Amino acid sequence: MDIKEQCVVALTWTLKDTLGETLDVLDEPVEFLMGGQDLLPKIEAALQGHGVGAKVDLHLEPEDTFGDFDDQLLFLEPRHLFPKDIEEGLTIEGTALPQGCNPDAPRSVLYTITEIYPEHVVLDGNHPLAGIAIRLHLKVEGVREATEEEVGRGTCGTGFFRIEVGEQETSEGKTLH
Repeated sequence: MDIKEQCVVALTWTLKDTLGETLDVLDEPVEFLMGGQDLLPKIEAALQGHGVGAKVDLHLEPEDTFGDFDDQLLFLEPRHLFPKDIEEGLTIEGTALPQGCNPDAPRSVLYTITEIYPEHVVLDGNHPLAGIAIRLHLKVEGVREATEEEVGRGTCGTGFFRIEVGEQETSEGKTLH
C-alpha cells in the first residue's frame, strides 16, 4: 500500500540541525495519520506515494516547522511565584502559570523554564527548535488504512508534532517528542 490521504503511516526518523548535530532519534516506529493533525504539511507532502521501506530525506526551514524565534514569548517572572523545587528545562502549560505572572503571557503556549535566578525565572514560550532549519531522515516502517475513529479525531493521538494547550492548538504549541 502506498501512502495517501487518510491512511496511517508508521515512521522512524533521525532529526539533525544543518551542522549535522543529531537533535532527536525515533528508533521505534510511531503511527501518524496522513491528512490529519499529526504531521507537518511538508512532511506529509514528501511522504505521498511512498510505501513501506521508503527512506525520505527532508531539509525544512523554520517557517515549515516550528517558526522563527519570537522574543515576545520570553518572560521574566518573579521567582517567589514558583515552587522551590523547579528546575531549568521544566515545562509549564500557559494555562497553569502561577497567579501573578505577566497577564500578557499567552495562555495557549507551552513554556520552558530556561534560567532560574535568585529573584526571577525566565520562561520561554518558543518551541526549542524555533528558528532552526532541520534535516529529517524518515523511514516508512508501515502503512495501513486509517480507522473511522482516527479520521474522525484527525489524529492517531501521537502528539509528536503538535500539542494542545488548554482548549486551543497553536503554531507555538508544535513540538517533537
